[in-house]
Amino acid sequence: MVMHHIPDEYLMAYSAGILPESFSLVVASHVSLSDDSRARLEAFDAVGGAVLETVAPGEVTDDSLAATLALIGGAPPDPAPAAAPVATGIFPGPLQAYVGGDVDTVAWRPIGKGARQAILVSGESASVRLLYIPSGIAMPDHGHHGTEMTLVLQGAFRDESGEFHRGDIELADASDQHTPVAIGPTPCICLTATDARLRFKTLLPRLAQPFLRI
Repeated sequence: MVMHHIPDEYLMAYSAGILPESFSLVVASHVSLSDDSRARLEAFDAVGGAVLETVAPGEVTDDSLAATLALIGGAPPDPAPAAAPVATGIFPGPLQAYVGGDVDTVAWRPIGKGARQAILVSGESASVRLLYIPSGIAMPDHGHHGTEMTLVLQGAFRDESGEFHRGDIELADASDQHTPVAIGPTPCICLTATDARLRFKTLLPRLAQPFLRI
C-alpha cells in the first residue's frame, strides 16, 4: 500500500502541463501506482477542463495550424499518460513506455558499493535517473541545492524522514540532509528527479560528482 503520496501542488502542475519532463515522468509513474494520487489528479483535470470552458475563444489566423504542428514536431516526448494501467513487471506503465521495456532493458552504470544508475534525461532545468541500490547499502550523506523527487519501484529505503516502499514518493529540498539506506530482502530500485546538484558533506562523493552527474 502506498503511504507517501505526491503533494497537490505537483499534481496541479502536472495537470497544467508545466512540470519539467523529468518530474513529469516521476509523477506519471507514481500516479499509476497510487489510487489516492490518481483520484486527486483526475479532480484537478476536471477543474482545469471546467476553467477552459469559460475562456473566450482566441483568434485563429491562417498560419495557426502550421505553427501548432511546428511546435508539436519540436517538442520533447511526453511521458505516457498517468492513468495508464500498472504494467506487468517492476516498472509501472508510464516508465515502461518511456524506456521501451522493463528493468532488464536498462543500461546500468556502476557508481560504487554495488549501486548502479541509469540517466534517462539530463538537462539544464532538471534530470531524472534510475538508481539500483543493494540491500544494506547506504547512499552518501547529502543535502540539496534544489528539489529531489524519489519514487520507489522495488524494495525499500529508510532515511531521516522514515521508510519508503514501492509506490511511495519522497520529496527533499534545500532544508533536508539525509542518508538513504536500502532495506529489505531485495535491492531498492528508485526513479529520482532533481533540478539541481546534490550537496555532499564528504570529499570522495564531491570528487566523483562531476563524473556521476549527480
